[in-house]
Amino acid sequence: MGSFSIWHWLIVLVIILLVFGTKKLRNIGSDLGGAVKGFKDGMKDGDKSADAAAQTPPQVAGSGQTIEGEVKEKTKS
Repeated sequence: MGSFSIWHWLIVLVIILLVFGTKKLRNIGSDLGGAVKGFKDGMKDGDKSADAAAQTPPQVAGSGQTIEGEVKEKTKS
């Protein structure tokens, strides 16, 4: 009962072909392939931008350098 044989899967495939038809399944397959390709391209672009961000060194203030600013108190309303 746990696993299906190859014959069970072939029967399921034939039923799916009869219900949806080959043209609709072909369109679904091409849409799915385009989505996977777009996802892979997006991952490559994300890796490139992450690599570029990792290569730029962070800006570190030199020793003895003072950064001036104004401090404001928080007041409770």
